[in-house]
Amino acid sequence: MAGRMVVGSAALAALVRPASAPDPATGHRLLPVAPELTGLLPNRGLRRGSTIAVATGQPRRSGGTSLVLALLAEASRAGSWCAVVGVPTFGAGAAAELGIALDRLALVPHPGPEWATVIAALIDGVDVVVAAVPTTVSASVANRLAARARQRGSVLVPYGRWDGADVTLQVVRGAWEGLGQGRGRLRRREVTVSARGRGAAARPKEIKVWLPGDGLTRVIPRSAPAAVSVTGRSTAGRLHQVGPAVASGPTAPSRRTALTLVGPT
Repeated sequence: MAGRMVVGSAALAALVRPASAPDPATGHRLLPVAPELTGLLPNRGLRRGSTIAVATGQPRRSGGTSLVLALLAEASRAGSWCAVVGVPTFGAGAAAELGIALDRLALVPHPGPEWATVIAALIDGVDVVVAAVPTTVSASVANRLAARARQRGSVLVPYGRWDGADVTLQVVRGAWEGLGQGRGRLRRREVTVSARGRGAAARPKEIKVWLPGDGLTRVIPRSAPAAVSVTGRSTAGRLHQVGPAVASGPTAPSRRTALTLVGPT
């Protein structure tokens, strides 16, 4: 398969417009989200320069990843570039099913010890940056990254504990339906998503949605027909993966961030 590799933040700068540049279509500083999630956000969308955290909850696999996918879907569909850092189990097939454009998605499964440097480089050139938060991140580093997102016009989405976010979203309850007494199939999942924050988002909110829904996330009606959500692999789009590359030689730096572009065969 043909491709090429470019190194560092210059790679992103050459491939995507700066996140702070106005949208060529509308010039708006608000990226869209699924209509069902607009009520959780003070601006009814992802405001450029904001920090929207997604808490993982206990246990960690409590619907947070599905919520992240739902947040990215509409912005990606509208043409925004997105990046996901530090989530090696991120499902590209599930992302494509929800409408995320894989040819505008950068993945950094293992950012390594230069986590903050990787996030900062992505903030400079990507519209929405999802970052799994290591336990070792200090408050000063978090504040610097949030400030960089405000300056560059990117939306930072920390996945994990993050103090000081404009809004923090969390799946607080969830239940699968479809399994009977020892038989049946998972058909749908009802989840309750809470939102808390500061300023316009200071008042806590909650909504109930399907995550994932019948093809797309939607609000649960009072009497909804049974629907099966099928999860499968998708080959739509091309996946851009960003990973660590170790340079060699006596004068080479110890680590670099590399972006691999995969083109047609």
